[in-house]
Amino acid sequence: MFGLAFAMGSAPGGAAGGAGGGMAAFQQIIPLVFMFAIFYFLLIRPQQKKAKEHKALLESMKKGDNVITAGGVHGKITAVENEIVTLEVANNVNIKITKSYIAAIKKD
Repeated sequence: MFGLAFAMGSAPGGAAGGAGGGMAAFQQIIPLVFMFAIFYFLLIRPQQKKAKEHKALLESMKKGDNVITAGGVHGKITAVENEIVTLEVANNVNIKITKSYIAAIKKD
């Protein structure tokens, strides 16, 4: 099996390819560039956009907003500190959560 693969390949050093060796290397890079472009536009770019929107949402939070946490808890913000948010989830029931776990601000 390996003997056949080596027999079909070019000679070491590219003696059979001659001047076309540079073009062959370029043709091998083209699919990698296309794959990177596809990954960028389908995975990386949308994820960066979503992260930017979430950061803007966290910066716009203020006392009195109704929010939903990543765990699904609905509550009203009673205090916002540096990285801690205090939510009122029922009458006189307050919980403290990390600010980054706020998933959405509810529209009333």
